[in-house]
Amino acid sequence: MYLELFKLRELPFRLSPDPEFLYLSQAHARAKAYMESTIWFTDGFVVITGEIGCGKTTLIETFLRELEKDVLVAQINQTQVSSIEFLQSVLVSFGFKPFRMKKAELLATINDFLIQQYTAGRKIMLVVDEAQNLSERVLEEIRLLSGVETTKEKVLRIILAGQPELNDKLNAPELEQLTQRVRLRFHLPALSSTEMHSYILHRLEVAGSQGREIFASDTFDTLFRYTGGVPRLVNTLCDTAMLSASTREEDLVTLDDVRNAISELHWVEYASRSGSRLIRGDPAGGSAVGGEDEPVERDAIDRDPAGHDGIDGTDNVRGVPLARILLATGGQTVSEHELFPGRLIIGRTAANDLQIDSRFVSRHHCQIVTTAQSCVIEDLNSTNGIYLQSKRVRYHNLNDGDVVTIGQHELIYIDERSRPRHGIEHHHAATTVMNDR
Repeated sequence: MYLELFKLRELPFRLSPDPEFLYLSQAHARAKAYMESTIWFTDGFVVITGEIGCGKTTLIETFLRELEKDVLVAQINQTQVSSIEFLQSVLVSFGFKPFRMKKAELLATINDFLIQQYTAGRKIMLVVDEAQNLSERVLEEIRLLSGVETTKEKVLRIILAGQPELNDKLNAPELEQLTQRVRLRFHLPALSSTEMHSYILHRLEVAGSQGREIFASDTFDTLFRYTGGVPRLVNTLCDTAMLSASTREEDLVTLDDVRNAISELHWVEYASRSGSRLIRGDPAGGSAVGGEDEPVERDAIDRDPAGHDGIDGTDNVRGVPLARILLATGGQTVSEHELFPGRLIIGRTAANDLQIDSRFVSRHHCQIVTTAQSCVIEDLNSTNGIYLQSKRVRYHNLNDGDVVTIGQHELIYIDERSRPRHGIEHHHAATTVMNDR
């Protein structure tokens, strides 16, 4: 994409959590220290909360990567589960196949395993991301697991990470016993303006900027006003602004590039968003995430109360879509998605613009970036990759009729610019493509 133009080794503003790019603000450093404290204390039980996109998952991945080999970890990301499913997930993380076990057997197996590992001198840790989606029953199971102990000390260390709603749940009278076991609670805020500036420069440096100026000095105030210092939003806006600069074949991102990116994303200033929070709920029926269970993020379509978009407060008229993506599996079209200037994030969780609920799909699997001239699909460091004609690709300029394979699903690309059609004909075209395969 723009790597050669900006003389970078890798993309600096990917949305997927990458510990290599972790920027430790004062608050992030403190949160990481709290996580590390679970290793020091045998009764370690830490709760970390933060808004959507504030960097919780990246922090967790960094923390886990730095653990010593004598620490065994059960990492749970799917949190829209029953208590039995949760216990099964814990055992699966430790290498068991517990799917035929009843609850009593699940609990006995976990208890025995914890005691055995403790006796062998190993530390055992449970890390739950997107914990705000856990039911009260599952949280009660976690409380009971936290009570497993020898004659001397507790056996299981626990980290719960989630959005601010997690605090609301823990403060409920019904969960008072669990809350009393929590040693530390910390809320991770967004970056300050100064921290955001350092964050951007840090990611560019990791990507290979070697101190070169890539964002003009007058862009940072606008970047902060439209992102609120939320790292994920910063990544999205910076990446789009760099794409804008690359279309001019310029290696310096100007204020006009940032404004063009804001217009393409249809953003308003962060403070104007409803409660400074991202839209929640997926009208397409996606679950609140974690199981794919995260809250839905629609940062590209937030609007102010007057119904305006963009940087100048004028009404946004999206007009005719530039292209369409049909999602298909088993030879049948599942859904259709229009593409306008901006980006479409595709992944397993409901936090994506297009959710594919499949174990073969990564949390944030790939993205499609649409401009007036083209659409590009890009792999976001997914586990299983994206394929075009059975060949794995990292990114690809989409052409009309391309079929991109993601796990057991297929994305059929229809370019409106090359062959404008009506909706019913698109479905016919998709069926034809699938049948031909």
